[in-house]
Amino acid sequence: MQPVHVWIRSEVRNTERRAPVVPADVPTLLDAGFEVSVEESPQRVFAIDEYAAAGATVVPEGTWTDAPRDAYVLGIKELPDDPASLCHRHIYFAHAFKGQQDAERTLERFHRGGGELLDIEYLVDENGRRVVAFGYWAGYVGAALGLLHLAGRLRPPLAPMAKHELDAELEEVRKNGADRLLALVTGARGRSGRGAQAALLTGGVPVTRWDRQETQDLHKQALLGHDLLVNCVVTHTPTTPFVERADLDHERRLRVLADVTCDVTGPTNMLPVNTEITTWEEPVRHLHDGTADHAAAPLEVIAIDNLPSLLPREASEGFSADLTPHLLGLADEGGPSGPWRAAARAFDEAQGRRRMA
Repeated sequence: MQPVHVWIRSEVRNTERRAPVVPADVPTLLDAGFEVSVEESPQRVFAIDEYAAAGATVVPEGTWTDAPRDAYVLGIKELPDDPASLCHRHIYFAHAFKGQQDAERTLERFHRGGGELLDIEYLVDENGRRVVAFGYWAGYVGAALGLLHLAGRLRPPLAPMAKHELDAELEEVRKNGADRLLALVTGARGRSGRGAQAALLTGGVPVTRWDRQETQDLHKQALLGHDLLVNCVVTHTPTTPFVERADLDHERRLRVLADVTCDVTGPTNMLPVNTEITTWEEPVRHLHDGTADHAAAPLEVIAIDNLPSLLPREASEGFSADLTPHLLGLADEGGPSGPWRAAARAFDEAQGRRRMA
């Protein structure tokens, strides 16, 4: 039986410094009989020499297109626009199964080349719960950026940092009256919600925690009575949005939306007042000027779709620790099982819906 070959590609996006598997976890795969190739990368937070020292085979950047047909090509964010046909099995966050922008084109590329997309978002257990995610650090960074902006301490362009550097900024906010602010975290029990709460508590802000019950029985006026909303809700079922256009002119305290979920082009966008991501260069977008009688404050949004990459080392280490044991399942006798089968089903269903449309 051929060893499973995992090919860790470089990232196209110049702000993406994370790695799906860190050098310290490469020996776990090698000891299990895997073959591990790692592309050179000018931006990855871990040096290529660290991967070589761990035993991985170093290959040139962007050569995954020439990888053996049976290799699993592993990444974080989107693929480059070329080639037009994808023949490999790709593992990454594609955001292509819920009708998002460019979903049709992404699925067509796999159909044309006969490849398979195992979207990390759809690696779920028998109860439908995701088994690996960057959620905690996405929530941590998203809430921190929202709080720093409210406090006038957000200084774009943003750049990757270490957690102690971000925490030092949050401590400054704490010292300067953050307890006068009110923050609401939706999806509070999930990974992202827990990370958001940790950042807000570091910054000294009183936190309201809403989870499934509170978001189903939505009290809109209570929501609008906070300075900061950190949205950590992921849903596949359309439901009542948290902030709609009709809410903007109503009496409200709400000034900043930190959209950690960032499902801005999908049909289940919980913050449809915003339909575009923001960037490291321009992290904040102005949505509303407020009303003349000051009943409604100006409203701004932060919707960066690779938040954990601002803490690339911590985020990568946590993600790799969760993902590596599941990668071992790719070598199961009879083929990949468990979460991998769930991801394969999600891909097949998405392709089926595309063909029927």
